[in-house]
Amino acid sequence: MPLVPHIYLDNAATSYPKPESVYAAVDHYNRSLGAAAGRGGYRTAVEVDTVLRRCRKRAAELLGAESPERVIWTFNATDAINMALHGLLDHGDHVVTTAAEHNSVLRPLGALSDRRDVDVTVIDVDATGQVDPMAVRNALRPSTRLVAVQHASNVTGVVQPIDDIGSIAHENGALVLVDAAQTAGHRPINLADWPVDLLACAGHKGLLGPLGTGLLYIRPGVEDRMTGLRQGGTGSFSQEDRQPTTMPDRFEAGNPNAPALFGLDAGLAWIEERGINALVTHEEALVERLVARLEPLADVTVIGPAPDALRVGVISLVSATLEPHVLATVLDESFGIQVRAGLHCAPGVHRAAGTFDDGGTVRLSVGPFSTAEEIDEACEAVAAATGS
Repeated sequence: MPLVPHIYLDNAATSYPKPESVYAAVDHYNRSLGAAAGRGGYRTAVEVDTVLRRCRKRAAELLGAESPERVIWTFNATDAINMALHGLLDHGDHVVTTAAEHNSVLRPLGALSDRRDVDVTVIDVDATGQVDPMAVRNALRPSTRLVAVQHASNVTGVVQPIDDIGSIAHENGALVLVDAAQTAGHRPINLADWPVDLLACAGHKGLLGPLGTGLLYIRPGVEDRMTGLRQGGTGSFSQEDRQPTTMPDRFEAGNPNAPALFGLDAGLAWIEERGINALVTHEEALVERLVARLEPLADVTVIGPAPDALRVGVISLVSATLEPHVLATVLDESFGIQVRAGLHCAPGVHRAAGTFDDGGTVRLSVGPFSTAEEIDEACEAVAAATGS
Protein backbone atom coordinates (compact mmCIF):
# COMPACT_ATOMS: atom_id res chain seq x y z
CA MET A 1 0.00 0.00 0.00
CA PRO A 2 1.57 3.33 -1.00
CA LEU A 3 2.33 5.87 1.70
CA VAL A 4 -0.06 8.81 1.94
CA PRO A 5 1.78 12.10 1.30
CA HIS A 6 2.28 13.90 4.57
CA ILE A 7 3.80 16.97 6.18
CA TYR A 8 5.78 16.17 9.31
CA LEU A 9 5.56 18.80 12.05
CA ASP A 10 6.55 16.81 15.13
CA ASN A 11 10.26 17.62 15.22
CA ALA A 12 10.10 18.35 18.96
CA ALA A 13 9.57 14.60 19.45
CA THR A 14 12.21 13.50 16.94
CA SER A 15 13.54 15.15 13.79
CA TYR A 16 12.39 13.87 10.41
CA PRO A 17 13.54 13.59 7.77
CA LYS A 18 17.24 13.26 8.50
CA PRO A 19 19.95 14.41 6.08
CA GLU A 20 20.61 11.75 3.46
CA SER A 21 24.13 11.44 4.83
CA VAL A 22 22.70 10.13 8.11
CA TYR A 23 20.92 7.25 6.40
CA ALA A 24 24.04 6.50 4.37
CA ALA A 25 26.29 6.48 7.45
CA VAL A 26 24.07 4.04 9.35
CA ASP A 27 23.85 1.80 6.31
CA HIS A 28 27.62 1.92 5.80
CA TYR A 29 28.22 0.77 9.35
CA ASN A 30 25.63 -2.01 9.20
CA ARG A 31 26.62 -3.36 5.78
CA SER A 32 30.35 -2.73 5.59
CA LEU A 33 31.75 -2.59 9.13
CA GLY A 34 29.71 -4.11 11.94
CA ALA A 35 32.57 -4.11 14.44
CA ALA A 36 32.45 -2.95 18.06
CA ALA A 37 34.21 0.32 18.92
CA GLY A 38 37.34 0.16 21.06
CA ARG A 39 37.29 -3.63 21.22
CA GLY A 40 39.67 -4.70 18.45
CA GLY A 41 42.78 -3.74 16.50
CA TYR A 42 41.66 -4.89 13.06
CA ARG A 43 40.89 -2.36 10.38
CA THR A 44 37.10 -2.20 10.57
CA ALA A 45 37.19 -1.91 14.37
CA VAL A 46 39.71 0.92 14.09
CA GLU A 47 37.49 2.71 11.56
CA VAL A 48 34.49 2.40 13.88
CA ASP A 49 36.49 3.76 16.80
CA THR A 50 37.77 6.64 14.66
CA VAL A 51 34.25 7.69 13.62
CA LEU A 52 32.93 7.52 17.19
CA ARG A 53 35.84 9.62 18.44
CA ARG A 54 35.14 12.14 15.67
CA CYS A 55 31.47 12.20 16.60
CA ARG A 56 32.31 12.95 20.23
CA LYS A 57 34.65 15.74 19.11
CA ARG A 58 31.98 17.26 16.87
CA ALA A 59 29.43 17.21 19.69
CA ALA A 60 31.88 18.85 22.08
CA GLU A 61 32.74 21.58 19.58
CA LEU A 62 29.09 22.31 18.78
CA LEU A 63 28.29 22.73 22.48
CA GLY A 64 31.48 24.56 23.41
CA ALA A 65 32.68 21.86 25.81
CA GLU A 66 36.24 21.93 27.13
CA SER A 67 37.18 18.65 25.47
CA PRO A 68 35.50 15.64 23.83
CA GLU A 69 36.01 13.60 27.01
CA ARG A 70 33.42 15.77 28.76
CA VAL A 71 30.72 14.26 26.49
CA ILE A 72 29.16 11.02 27.73
CA TRP A 73 27.09 8.93 25.31
CA THR A 74 23.58 8.04 26.43
CA PHE A 75 20.53 6.55 24.75
CA ASN A 76 18.50 9.80 24.76
CA ALA A 77 18.02 12.96 26.82
CA THR A 78 15.97 11.09 29.44
CA ASP A 79 18.81 8.63 29.95
CA ALA A 80 21.27 11.51 30.32
CA ILE A 81 19.07 13.30 32.85
CA ASN A 82 18.67 10.12 34.89
CA MET A 83 22.44 9.65 34.83
CA ALA A 84 22.90 13.16 36.19
CA LEU A 85 20.16 13.12 38.83
CA HIS A 86 20.67 9.61 40.18
CA GLY A 87 24.42 9.99 40.01
CA LEU A 88 24.54 13.31 41.86
CA LEU A 89 21.74 13.47 44.44
CA ASP A 90 21.73 11.74 47.82
CA HIS A 91 19.98 11.79 51.19
CA GLY A 92 19.41 15.27 52.55
CA ASP A 93 20.01 17.08 49.27
CA HIS A 94 17.66 19.83 48.12
CA VAL A 95 16.82 20.42 44.46
CA VAL A 96 15.12 23.36 42.79
CA THR A 97 13.30 22.69 39.56
CA THR A 98 10.35 24.20 37.70
CA ALA A 99 6.80 23.38 36.74
CA ALA A 100 7.84 23.72 33.10
CA GLU A 101 9.98 20.60 33.17
CA HIS A 102 9.44 17.46 31.16
CA ASN A 103 8.64 14.23 33.01
CA SER A 104 12.20 13.13 32.19
CA VAL A 105 13.18 15.52 35.02
CA LEU A 106 10.12 15.40 37.26
CA ARG A 107 9.77 11.62 37.48
CA PRO A 108 13.39 10.86 38.40
CA LEU A 109 13.16 13.60 41.04
CA GLY A 110 9.97 12.01 42.31
CA ALA A 111 11.70 8.65 42.55
CA LEU A 112 14.66 10.21 44.37
CA SER A 113 12.29 11.92 46.78
CA ASP A 114 10.68 8.56 47.56
CA ARG A 115 13.87 6.47 47.73
CA ARG A 116 16.52 8.86 49.07
CA ASP A 117 14.48 11.58 50.79
CA VAL A 118 15.73 14.17 48.34
CA ASP A 119 13.80 17.39 48.96
CA VAL A 120 12.40 18.86 45.75
CA THR A 121 11.04 22.39 45.30
CA VAL A 122 9.06 22.96 42.11
CA ILE A 123 8.68 26.66 41.33
CA ASP A 124 5.76 27.99 39.32
CA VAL A 125 6.01 29.40 35.80
CA ASP A 126 3.85 31.90 33.97
CA ALA A 127 1.23 31.03 31.37
CA THR A 128 3.86 30.82 28.62
CA GLY A 129 6.06 28.45 30.62
CA GLN A 130 8.63 31.15 31.43
CA VAL A 131 10.75 30.77 34.57
CA ASP A 132 11.40 33.84 36.74
CA PRO A 133 15.04 33.81 37.93
CA MET A 134 13.98 35.59 41.12
CA ALA A 135 11.72 32.66 41.95
CA VAL A 136 14.76 30.42 41.67
CA ARG A 137 16.70 32.71 44.01
CA ASN A 138 13.88 32.66 46.56
CA ALA A 139 13.72 28.86 46.50
CA LEU A 140 17.42 28.29 47.20
CA ARG A 141 18.59 27.01 50.58
CA PRO A 142 21.98 26.25 52.13
CA SER A 143 21.25 22.56 51.38
CA THR A 144 20.44 23.17 47.70
CA ARG A 145 22.71 20.89 45.71
CA LEU A 146 21.22 21.34 42.25
CA VAL A 147 19.03 23.55 40.09
CA ALA A 148 17.49 21.57 37.21
CA VAL A 149 15.92 23.60 34.44
CA GLN A 150 15.06 23.22 30.77
CA HIS A 151 16.60 25.45 28.13
CA ALA A 152 13.34 25.67 26.18
CA SER A 153 9.80 24.39 26.65
CA ASN A 154 8.67 21.48 24.51
CA VAL A 155 5.12 22.84 24.78
CA THR A 156 5.34 26.59 24.17
CA GLY A 157 8.87 26.93 22.76
CA VAL A 158 9.82 29.68 25.24
CA VAL A 159 13.56 29.91 25.93
CA GLN A 160 14.57 30.18 29.59
CA PRO A 161 17.08 32.75 30.96
CA ILE A 162 19.81 30.23 31.68
CA ASP A 163 22.52 32.85 32.22
CA ASP A 164 20.55 34.47 35.04
CA ILE A 165 19.34 31.21 36.58
CA GLY A 166 22.78 29.62 36.44
CA SER A 167 24.54 32.63 37.94
CA ILE A 168 22.05 32.76 40.81
CA ALA A 169 22.52 29.06 41.49
CA HIS A 170 26.31 29.30 41.45
CA GLU A 171 26.25 32.26 43.83
CA ASN A 172 24.49 29.93 46.26
CA GLY A 173 26.96 27.08 45.67
CA ALA A 174 24.47 24.92 43.76
CA LEU A 175 25.20 23.02 40.58
CA VAL A 176 23.13 23.57 37.42
CA LEU A 177 21.67 20.89 35.15
CA VAL A 178 20.15 22.06 31.87
CA ASP A 179 17.79 19.96 29.77
CA ALA A 180 18.68 21.05 26.24
CA ALA A 181 16.52 18.50 24.43
CA GLN A 182 14.73 21.26 22.51
CA THR A 183 17.69 23.55 21.85
CA ALA A 184 20.76 21.50 20.96
CA GLY A 185 21.12 21.92 17.21
CA HIS A 186 18.37 24.56 17.20
CA ARG A 187 20.08 27.43 19.04
CA PRO A 188 23.73 28.34 19.73
CA ILE A 189 25.08 26.82 22.96
CA ASN A 190 28.50 27.71 24.33
CA LEU A 191 29.23 25.88 27.55
CA ALA A 192 32.49 27.75 27.92
CA ASP A 193 30.53 30.93 28.67
CA TRP A 194 27.55 29.39 30.43
CA PRO A 195 27.07 28.94 34.21
CA VAL A 196 26.08 25.30 33.61
CA ASP A 197 27.63 22.18 35.13
CA LEU A 198 25.67 19.42 33.41
CA LEU A 199 23.80 19.48 30.12
CA ALA A 200 21.61 16.72 28.73
CA CYS A 201 20.28 16.48 25.21
CA ALA A 202 19.00 14.02 22.67
CA GLY A 203 20.95 13.07 19.58
CA HIS A 204 17.82 12.31 17.58
CA LYS A 205 16.19 15.76 17.69
CA GLY A 206 18.03 18.92 16.69
CA LEU A 207 21.32 17.07 16.29
CA LEU A 208 19.67 15.04 13.50
CA GLY A 209 20.96 11.62 14.55
CA PRO A 210 18.90 8.43 14.80
CA LEU A 211 16.81 7.40 17.78
CA GLY A 212 18.87 5.76 20.50
CA THR A 213 21.38 8.60 20.78
CA GLY A 214 21.89 11.26 23.43
CA LEU A 215 24.60 12.78 25.56
CA LEU A 216 25.43 14.21 28.95
CA TYR A 217 28.01 16.97 29.29
CA ILE A 218 29.83 17.07 32.65
CA ARG A 219 31.94 20.09 33.58
CA PRO A 220 35.47 19.26 34.78
CA GLY A 221 35.50 18.37 38.46
CA VAL A 222 31.78 17.63 38.68
CA GLU A 223 32.39 13.96 37.89
CA ASP A 224 34.11 13.61 41.27
CA ARG A 225 30.81 14.51 42.93
CA MET A 226 28.87 11.88 40.97
CA THR A 227 28.40 8.13 41.07
CA GLY A 228 28.27 6.16 37.83
CA LEU A 229 25.10 4.16 37.24
CA ARG A 230 26.64 1.49 34.99
CA GLN A 231 29.77 -0.58 35.33
CA GLY A 232 31.24 -2.99 32.83
CA GLY A 233 33.53 -3.36 29.87
CA THR A 234 35.09 -0.28 28.33
CA GLY A 235 37.94 -1.73 26.28
CA SER A 236 40.31 0.08 28.65
CA PHE A 237 42.00 -0.86 31.94
CA SER A 238 40.73 -4.41 31.46
CA GLN A 239 43.05 -5.76 34.16
CA GLU A 240 41.10 -3.89 36.84
CA ASP A 241 37.85 -5.03 38.49
CA ARG A 242 36.63 -1.50 39.13
CA GLN A 243 35.26 1.00 36.63
CA PRO A 244 37.95 3.33 35.25
CA THR A 245 37.99 6.82 36.74
CA THR A 246 39.04 8.45 33.48
CA MET A 247 36.53 10.29 31.32
CA PRO A 248 34.38 9.27 29.51
CA ASP A 249 34.85 5.61 30.55
CA ARG A 250 33.87 6.51 34.10
CA PHE A 251 30.23 6.76 32.98
CA GLU A 252 30.15 4.50 29.91
CA ALA A 253 30.01 0.70 30.04
CA GLY A 254 29.35 -1.88 27.37
CA ASN A 255 29.22 -1.46 23.63
CA PRO A 256 28.03 1.95 22.45
CA ASN A 257 25.25 2.17 19.88
CA ALA A 258 27.72 2.35 17.00
CA PRO A 259 25.23 2.34 14.08
CA ALA A 260 23.27 5.22 15.56
CA LEU A 261 26.42 7.14 16.51
CA PHE A 262 27.60 6.84 12.89
CA GLY A 263 24.35 8.54 11.98
CA LEU A 264 24.80 11.17 14.68
CA ASP A 265 28.28 11.92 13.38
CA ALA A 266 26.79 12.57 9.95
CA GLY A 267 24.04 14.74 11.45
CA LEU A 268 26.57 16.84 13.34
CA ALA A 269 28.65 17.20 10.16
CA TRP A 270 25.57 18.43 8.32
CA ILE A 271 24.98 21.07 11.03
CA GLU A 272 28.65 22.12 10.85
CA GLU A 273 28.45 22.60 7.09
CA ARG A 274 25.36 24.79 7.23
CA GLY A 275 26.16 26.64 10.45
CA ILE A 276 23.95 26.88 13.50
CA ASN A 277 23.10 30.53 12.83
CA ALA A 278 21.66 29.70 9.42
CA LEU A 279 19.50 27.00 10.99
CA VAL A 280 18.28 29.46 13.64
CA THR A 281 17.33 31.98 10.94
CA HIS A 282 15.42 29.33 9.02
CA GLU A 283 13.54 28.17 12.10
CA GLU A 284 12.69 31.69 13.27
CA ALA A 285 11.24 32.56 9.88
CA LEU A 286 9.01 29.49 9.93
CA VAL A 287 7.80 30.19 13.48
CA GLU A 288 7.00 33.78 12.58
CA ARG A 289 5.04 32.51 9.57
CA LEU A 290 3.16 29.97 11.70
CA VAL A 291 2.13 32.51 14.32
CA ALA A 292 1.13 35.10 11.73
CA ARG A 293 -1.21 32.64 9.99
CA LEU A 294 -2.62 30.90 13.06
CA GLU A 295 -3.39 33.86 15.32
CA PRO A 296 -6.09 35.39 13.07
CA LEU A 297 -8.10 32.13 13.01
CA ALA A 298 -11.31 32.70 14.95
CA ASP A 299 -11.51 29.21 16.47
CA VAL A 300 -7.82 28.97 17.39
CA THR A 301 -5.78 30.29 20.32
CA VAL A 302 -1.98 30.11 20.13
CA ILE A 303 -0.34 29.27 23.45
CA GLY A 304 3.13 30.68 24.01
CA PRO A 305 5.40 33.69 24.39
CA ALA A 306 5.06 37.11 22.78
CA PRO A 307 6.08 37.30 19.11
CA ASP A 308 9.33 39.12 19.93
CA ALA A 309 10.37 36.70 22.69
CA LEU A 310 13.13 34.13 22.29
CA ARG A 311 11.65 30.78 21.33
CA VAL A 312 12.41 27.60 19.45
CA GLY A 313 10.37 26.15 16.60
CA VAL A 314 7.48 24.92 18.74
CA ILE A 315 3.92 26.23 18.54
CA SER A 316 0.99 25.03 20.67
CA LEU A 317 -2.63 25.81 19.93
CA VAL A 318 -6.10 24.99 21.13
CA SER A 319 -9.41 25.00 19.28
CA ALA A 320 -12.62 26.31 20.79
CA THR A 321 -14.62 23.49 19.18
CA LEU A 322 -12.35 20.47 18.79
CA GLU A 323 -10.47 18.63 21.53
CA PRO A 324 -6.71 18.42 20.90
CA HIS A 325 -6.66 14.71 20.01
CA VAL A 326 -9.65 15.11 17.73
CA LEU A 327 -8.07 18.03 15.89
CA ALA A 328 -4.76 16.18 15.53
CA THR A 329 -6.55 13.13 14.14
CA VAL A 330 -8.47 15.24 11.62
CA LEU A 331 -5.26 16.99 10.52
CA ASP A 332 -3.58 13.63 9.99
CA GLU A 333 -6.37 11.65 8.37
CA SER A 334 -7.91 14.39 6.23
CA PHE A 335 -4.92 16.59 5.40
CA GLY A 336 -1.78 14.51 5.99
CA ILE A 337 -0.48 16.94 8.64
CA GLN A 338 1.42 15.11 11.39
CA VAL A 339 1.36 16.93 14.72
CA ARG A 340 1.32 15.99 18.42
CA ALA A 341 -1.68 16.36 20.73
CA GLY A 342 -1.91 16.00 24.50
CA LEU A 343 0.12 17.04 27.54
CA HIS A 344 3.50 16.38 25.87
CA CYS A 345 4.91 14.78 29.05
CA ALA A 346 4.96 18.27 30.61
CA PRO A 347 1.78 18.61 32.68
CA GLY A 348 2.97 21.61 34.68
CA VAL A 349 3.14 23.84 31.62
CA HIS A 350 -0.42 22.95 30.74
CA ARG A 351 -1.60 23.70 34.27
CA ALA A 352 0.07 27.11 34.04
CA ALA A 353 -1.40 27.76 30.58
CA GLY A 354 -4.88 26.61 31.58
CA THR A 355 -4.95 23.77 29.04
CA PHE A 356 -4.53 20.81 31.41
CA ASP A 357 -8.21 20.06 32.08
CA ASP A 358 -9.06 20.09 28.37
CA GLY A 359 -6.41 17.54 27.42
CA GLY A 360 -3.54 19.84 26.55
CA THR A 361 -2.80 21.36 23.17
CA VAL A 362 -2.00 20.56 19.58
CA ARG A 363 1.72 21.10 18.99
CA LEU A 364 3.38 21.93 15.68
CA SER A 365 7.18 21.83 15.66
CA VAL A 366 9.41 22.64 12.71
CA GLY A 367 12.79 21.32 11.68
CA PRO A 368 15.58 22.17 9.24
CA PHE A 369 13.75 20.50 6.35
CA SER A 370 10.39 22.17 7.01
CA THR A 371 9.41 24.65 4.29
CA ALA A 372 7.30 27.79 4.05
CA GLU A 373 4.97 25.95 1.70
CA GLU A 374 4.43 23.23 4.28
CA ILE A 375 3.69 25.84 6.94
CA ASP A 376 1.09 27.48 4.70
CA GLU A 377 -0.53 24.13 3.94
CA ALA A 378 -0.62 23.21 7.62
CA CYS A 379 -2.23 26.51 8.57
CA GLU A 380 -4.81 26.13 5.83
CA ALA A 381 -5.57 22.65 7.16
CA VAL A 382 -6.03 23.96 10.72
CA ALA A 383 -8.37 26.65 9.38
CA ALA A 384 -10.42 24.12 7.42
CA ALA A 385 -10.55 21.58 10.26
CA THR A 386 -11.72 24.16 12.80
CA GLY A 387 -14.02 26.05 10.46
CA SER A 388 -12.05 29.26 11.06
